[in-house]
Amino acid sequence: MSMIYQSTRGKGGELSASMAIIRGLSDDGGLFVPKTLPSFDFKPEEVSSWDYRETAFRVMRLLLDDYSEEELRQCIDRAYDEKFDTPEMAPLQKKGDRFFLELFHGKTIAFKDMALSILPHLLTTALKKNGIDRKILILTATSGDTGKAALAGFSDVPGTAIIVFYPKGGVSRIQELQMVTEKGKNTRVFGVRGNFDDCQSGVKAIFNDASMQEELSKQGFSFSSANSINIGRLVPQIVYYVYAYGRMVKQGHIKAGDKLNFSVPTGNFGNILAAWYAKRMGLPIGTLICASNQNNVLYDFLRSGIYDKNRPFILTSSPSMDILISSNLERLIYHIAGEDAAKNSALMASLRETGRYEITKEMEEKLADFYGAFATEEQVAEEIRGIYKETGYVIDPHTAVAAFAQDCYRKESSDTTPTVIVSTASPYKFAGSVYRAIQGETSLTDDFEIVDALHELSKTDIPAAVSEIRNAGIVHQTVTDIQDMPKQVLTSLSAL
Repeated sequence: MSMIYQSTRGKGGELSASMAIIRGLSDDGGLFVPKTLPSFDFKPEEVSSWDYRETAFRVMRLLLDDYSEEELRQCIDRAYDEKFDTPEMAPLQKKGDRFFLELFHGKTIAFKDMALSILPHLLTTALKKNGIDRKILILTATSGDTGKAALAGFSDVPGTAIIVFYPKGGVSRIQELQMVTEKGKNTRVFGVRGNFDDCQSGVKAIFNDASMQEELSKQGFSFSSANSINIGRLVPQIVYYVYAYGRMVKQGHIKAGDKLNFSVPTGNFGNILAAWYAKRMGLPIGTLICASNQNNVLYDFLRSGIYDKNRPFILTSSPSMDILISSNLERLIYHIAGEDAAKNSALMASLRETGRYEITKEMEEKLADFYGAFATEEQVAEEIRGIYKETGYVIDPHTAVAAFAQDCYRKESSDTTPTVIVSTASPYKFAGSVYRAIQGETSLTDDFEIVDALHELSKTDIPAAVSEIRNAGIVHQTVTDIQDMPKQVLTSLSAL
């Protein structure tokens, strides 16, 4: 074993990959990162011959090297199985002159499935490897997709329990129904009167509360996370960038060794950070287009070097990106600060105390891999409608943000490097927004009537994930205030 993980804030000790996955968040509030990032030990031309499972093994074994080959392959085989509705898991589609990497063919029809299908297996294997017989409580905040993907992954998994907090009124109706109809006996879901940042900050506060840790320990639990703050969520996301590169080579769109750009809809920064790690490990990636909606705090940061969350929070048609505190950005800040934990800690303290921080010019220069763009609600709708009219292909609002950002980059840079748009959710998950974007205002008001109408319009099958919740009963009905989140955790323990 050579991989060591350490906290971005310098006081979390040095851990193996499996222990970092178990812990989720460091005791000092930081996020675990590799002490030294390995390089890929394969060539770009090799990737085109691998299926998704083999790509996953070749990538993850470098970063999770305290798992044996047998353990890792078993986790991969259990994760990437018939729960995906296409054998490819992540098909690459060419529509017109655009390339879309479809990451929504898993059980909950969103890209979070790609990582959250395997995280429970990585975690339970890690517990066995480290001789830990405590029950793990997964505590997660969601802006819409992580919640259901985590619930689906951990539902009734022995030795685990999961509590999800989501912003009440801040997710799509389909997203909410997917969560509140979850039947797993080890699951709890709470709506929160607040936005995603409130949920995320509340979860982090619970993680860092010594009295909560003590109470959990008394009841035989330890905390972990299914958010992308957990390195076990982030590592599997690197895989699909490598896989996409291999598909582009195999389909003849690029030659092995050529540069490839990615346009990534970005909220919490985990998805695009995984692409940046892939580039640092040796994948021939050119520019990473960081695509934001009207909550454009990342766009402003990439343009100015100032991260400032002190702005109105806007509810948009791409709710998984309605985020003003991008937790995973801390990992990038740590790296561009020269792995200086003290410098990173000072910036994070400024964010916590004032809601903003400013990086140095030297750090700004290290952001050259990224290009920022953002789309208004009108531009998102126009993008959905335009792509449908040109190609007949239907995309969701998050994917539309990324497609619009690609257009911005092309116009501003004149860069003709092929670009893959990362398509993060099925359009059926946001059927109302998508249908209205294409058809204009509609008299249809019922979510499932709109799903049926979108089915007729798109000539695509309604995903099982949507059909299953059409008549499902509501299991989780509690809505709580932000300050009562710890109480909800404690009162849930006896039943989990």
